[in-house]
Amino acid sequence: MSKIILTGDRPTGRLHVGHYVGSLKERVALQNSGEFDKIFIMVADAQALTDNAEHPEKVKNNILQVAMDYLACGIDPAKSTIFIQSAIPQLPELTVYYMNLVTVARVQRNPTVKAEIKMREFEASIPVGFFCYPISQAADITAFRATTVPAGEDQAPMIEQCREIVTKFNSIYGETLVLPEIVLPSNSACLRLPGIDGKAKMSKSLGNCIYLSEDPEQIKTKVMSMFTDPNHLRVQDPGKVEGNPVFLYLDAFSTPEYFAEFLPEYAGMDELKAHYQRGGLGDVKVKKFLNNVIQAELAPIRERRKYWEGRLPEVLEILKEGTRVAEAAAASTMHDVRHAMQIDYFESLLA
Repeated sequence: MSKIILTGDRPTGRLHVGHYVGSLKERVALQNSGEFDKIFIMVADAQALTDNAEHPEKVKNNILQVAMDYLACGIDPAKSTIFIQSAIPQLPELTVYYMNLVTVARVQRNPTVKAEIKMREFEASIPVGFFCYPISQAADITAFRATTVPAGEDQAPMIEQCREIVTKFNSIYGETLVLPEIVLPSNSACLRLPGIDGKAKMSKSLGNCIYLSEDPEQIKTKVMSMFTDPNHLRVQDPGKVEGNPVFLYLDAFSTPEYFAEFLPEYAGMDELKAHYQRGGLGDVKVKKFLNNVIQAELAPIRERRKYWEGRLPEVLEILKEGTRVAEAAAASTMHDVRHAMQIDYFESLLA
């Protein structure tokens, strides 16, 4: 069986460092590993519209932004197919069929859906499209026969629900759909990067992000203002590293090479943390190190993005060609699904 990746992002704004360490960096590594036969990367505009239906221009304006962030991070259109979700008509069709296999109660129990509803303060006015998000995501994954879904930890319940749908469909209609597996970031610190304000999740809506395309001064300002241990008031005070956003970011970004270049007096993270915990190490010094690390990590991404910003027609052509390839793949799956469900009437009624 072919090894196929499906992953993507909602175009609700520029991508941030949480996206980068949580999935983008891993996608590039998987893309360049040579282990996969096909890689599909989706600009999930239809999913973005589930809670932006009254502001489609917001979604439209961000499609090229997300595509440029992909290319800037190292997604190679010669190796990966980048496409626009809403341009694949087979995806909503699959969603409709899968809706018959999932109960309302099961969707309500999905912890990712519950968390997103709470964060957006939908309360009793939940859009049906948003509520059915896990079912739509299952359609996205299965349409491309994905065996592998690189994603952050918060997406694990969504992948589990997709697997349930696949299992139920195959048990009713015969072995047709592929059962996907989630691939989490290899660095556990990247599973869920907090916001710079110490909130549990980096989020555009909370305004606590560091964007991949921000200039060095903007990044420095945000890093130096980051939330840290509130009880570490003086340099000599013992500090807490567990749950401390500055150290969580360093766990996600730092390497021995960065210590050698920017903070050679420390052998590595363990030594830096030990000094902070016993006291005598100020937040400013640690934040300056973090700033240097993030600047070094994002500098080549920022340069590649500037390159693509000057070639927007080429970016659009990459999306067009990717969408054409993606639709052909989804159409093949849809043919098999319709046959399994015995709804390929024009082919089967007289058979």
